[in-house]
Amino acid sequence: MGYPLPCPSLRLSRVGALGTRFEFECYDVGHLYTLAHFLDRGLVEPPLFVQTVFGILGGIGPEPDHLLHMRRTADRLFGDAYVWSILGAGRHQTRLVTIGAIMGGNVRVGLEDSLYYAKGELAQSNADQVAKIVRILRELSLEPATPDEARGLLALKGAEATRI
Repeated sequence: MGYPLPCPSLRLSRVGALGTRFEFECYDVGHLYTLAHFLDRGLVEPPLFVQTVFGILGGIGPEPDHLLHMRRTADRLFGDAYVWSILGAGRHQTRLVTIGAIMGGNVRVGLEDSLYYAKGELAQSNADQVAKIVRILRELSLEPATPDEARGLLALKGAEATRI
């Protein structure tokens, strides 16, 4: 038996019923299976934005073979009904997001995930980390999405349609 919500009018039959887009952070392979269960029950709607997270204590490790395992599992469970993104925590950030981008995934970098720009060098801002990965990806002939392209990919409504 589940816990009752404080107000019956707050009960929603599906996550995101009010138009909210979710990032589903999956720290281990079991999280992918749980999300697939929610999808099968109609509780979430595709396209899912699946952020696979590596290198967090209690989650899947930061090794490249784990990244491949998470990708293969998500492909098997969701087919083309998801957008894949990679988050590498701490010192694993640049290495893992670069590998993930080569594999066709989207990447997330920033101070929330790593305080460092390089070994022993603190990042001054999120912009430093973004500029670094953009440079790396372009050197690999991969072109990062523009902010407008990213909003379209994620089906976001944009700042002009958001109440502040």
